[in-house]
Amino acid sequence: RAHVGIRSGVVRTVCERSHFLSEQLGANIYLKPEFRQFTGSFKERGARNAILQLLRKHGESFKSKGGVISASAGNHALAMAYHGKELGVPVTVVMPTVAPLAKVDKCRKFGARVIIEGAHIGESKEYAESLVENEGLVYVNGYDDPPIIAGAGTIGIEIIDDLPEVDAVVVPVGGAGLIAGISCAIKTLKPECKVYGVEPEFCASYCKALAAGKPVPTEVTPTLADGLAVPVVGPRAFEIARHYVDECVTTTEKMISLAVLRLIENEKMVVEGGGATGLAALLPGGALDRPELKGKNIVVPLCGGNIDTTVLGRVIERGLSADNRLCNFVATVTDRPGGIARLTKVLGDNEASIKDIYHERAWLHTNVDHVHIKCVVELQGKEHAIRLKRALLDHGYKLDWDSVDID
Repeated sequence: RAHVGIRSGVVRTVCERSHFLSEQLGANIYLKPEFRQFTGSFKERGARNAILQLLRKHGESFKSKGGVISASAGNHALAMAYHGKELGVPVTVVMPTVAPLAKVDKCRKFGARVIIEGAHIGESKEYAESLVENEGLVYVNGYDDPPIIAGAGTIGIEIIDDLPEVDAVVVPVGGAGLIAGISCAIKTLKPECKVYGVEPEFCASYCKALAAGKPVPTEVTPTLADGLAVPVVGPRAFEIARHYVDECVTTTEKMISLAVLRLIENEKMVVEGGGATGLAALLPGGALDRPELKGKNIVVPLCGGNIDTTVLGRVIERGLSADNRLCNFVATVTDRPGGIARLTKVLGDNEASIKDIYHERAWLHTNVDHVHIKCVVELQGKEHAIRLKRALLDHGYKLDWDSVDID
């Protein structure tokens, strides 16, 4: 019902094979670009389905006498605001004080009533639930309500339609609504297809729930995959997912930044950290970089693209650093005329482009005639970094450069 009901109001994204990622990962990698929805994420599917179900239940009077309310810091709020406007239903969104101003502004432009309340999403949810009773609104949970999960499941139906020969689907996990819907659809239509979940290691709430046998609170550390930083997975979503998902793994901040960088450079796709988390686990050295997945047909939903420009810049730099294409080190040089010139000559001779350099005299307490030079250089990768480090050591420079091992 969800698949038929929402298709006139959301983008039908197509699984696209990535030539470069398939070659790099040794498998047929298909990307499902959910970030191309109007508001930039898969959340539109569940939001539209939830509002349509409420209209069927309450009738047209719901447009004038009712309304929906949700708590969200971003994508769910945008989806509810947009589809509420499209379907003529009043929408209230409660957003925490840390919500990006751009997303707050967009919600207002879509006609939603925006309330800024709470230091984090948990406090915003509590406030939203208090308004349900006081104002007679219907609360829509962004990852645990059945219509939300069903809406997410339409992605699974489209995957099977596009790629009947799919062997595995790798899904980002936050509150577990997305993976619950996709896994239910995939396992119903093709039981032999593997479904993997991927969480950021800084908020592994689903893995912790699996270990405990029920949703339990998880400590949240700020992560590049901020859209997945849900401290407690939804109880309904968890019960569905635990029966259908084959395995859930975690990924590091380094791998997430690399995934965002790979998508920008190879696919010309700008995807937020949470949206790229599935791909992060498949990259070389990731948790799903396994022999049994080589040569398989793997679908990776890219579930969101709402990343702030300033955050994007930081993520790209971290990705370049993880790729050894942006390196920093400290070299000790003589504090005499020509000392820095000789260092920069070695860098130039080895094709290292200096991005930043800092001359520091005060913090070296051994030789009074030596200084520290902090350098940030642009390189071509790990082999180039090893070659440069070896050249500096051969020229007698004492280095503090732990990120590159030449042994």
